[in-house]
Amino acid sequence: MSGTTSGTSERNDDTSGASGRNGFLFCADPLRISRPDPQFSDEVAAARAAGGRIALLDHDALLAGDAAGAVARVARDSGPYWYRGWMIPSGRYAELEAALGARGCALLTGAAGYRRAHELPGWYDEFDGLTPRSVWCATAPGASPPTAGELAGLAAPLGPGPGIVKDFVKSRKHEWHEACYVPELAAREQLAAVVSRFVELQGSFLSGGLVLRVFEPFVAGGEARVWWVDGDAVLVTAHPDTPGQVSAPELLSLRAAVGRLGLRWVTTDLALRQDGVWRVVEVGDGQVSGLPAGAEAGGLFAALAAAGAR
Repeated sequence: MSGTTSGTSERNDDTSGASGRNGFLFCADPLRISRPDPQFSDEVAAARAAGGRIALLDHDALLAGDAAGAVARVARDSGPYWYRGWMIPSGRYAELEAALGARGCALLTGAAGYRRAHELPGWYDEFDGLTPRSVWCATAPGASPPTAGELAGLAAPLGPGPGIVKDFVKSRKHEWHEACYVPELAAREQLAAVVSRFVELQGSFLSGGLVLRVFEPFVAGGEARVWWVDGDAVLVTAHPDTPGQVSAPELLSLRAAVGRLGLRWVTTDLALRQDGVWRVVEVGDGQVSGLPAGAEAGGLFAALAAAGAR
């Protein structure tokens, strides 16, 4: 249950920070709403060390539709902010942007930019040739999945071979054979069964629609997450799923694609294909991308705190 209502007294958690430095809007602890969520305690410390202002967001209130209450602790006219916390559906993020604007504040990543990085259709064209071929269709949460015939038509441009099912944001890779991997995209009933199970398991959390991707075989442990700020790769970490394994991918072609995307703070998740080629598995908004345990984020937050306005 949310600990903030629209009647909560207004105050910023921490208005300290070097003059001209950007602020960071962190998720509050749902049990102690005046403090940051302990999941982000190391990042809060890094942001403060970089001179960034700290404010708190009631994530539960935002997801419940109370955007004004969610930002009630953010001081009015306190400047621009990077959000840093748990994932937010794109529609709710737009409500967050509006609620902050009503308080004389702004998000450094606007709602349109957030959606573009957070949902696969937004970033796919800029990474064409660097990421597995994909097709998609809009599907609302709770709606019936496409029929076997409709799915066959959707999958046709991908040709025969194995594939992956996901929505615009997430897959269900932990239910690999049940709701993620399709051994043969051209097998209509097999594809329909995996999609149907995926839609069932996602339920109300299905984001945007369905995505079918060509399956590519990757090397076990060959993963990396690259953090980009204004087109520069400021940090390379392990993927959060494999925090002890840090790889060193080649970034030249990625730099051009990130530049074409034109967004301020994004991540690219990379995997090493079995033929030795690094591939982009996902692009994400950096504000909601997870840092793996033990990652040294001081340089990342220093770059974010000092990033100029656009």
